[in-house]
Amino acid sequence: MSNDKARNSAPAGYLDVNILDREFRVTCPEDQRAELTEAVAYVDKKMCAIRDDGKVVTVERIAIMTALNIAHELLTTRLGAGFDMGEFKRRMTHMQAVIDATLAEQDDLF
Repeated sequence: MSNDKARNSAPAGYLDVNILDREFRVTCPEDQRAELTEAVAYVDKKMCAIRDDGKVVTVERIAIMTALNIAHELLTTRLGAGFDMGEFKRRMTHMQAVIDATLAEQDDLF
């Protein structure tokens, strides 16, 4: 990401970012700066594309359309990858039960 979208001149714990030619200061732990910087670049790119298309003009509408597009991408990716949150939770619960039972059996050994 280019330095004009996110800068490290903000005080510790904050990051100055530029989205759709507007500057914002956001809180950001040091260990998450790289991820936030990537997110800023992604959101800015999406918002600029919607603005440049010319069909949506207000910043509020551009932000809403961008949020909807990103949410749609996320949900499509999850579904396209065969990700089923309910099944995932069931499997995690089952694994936790197996781990708990195994640990309980080992406690009986000692």
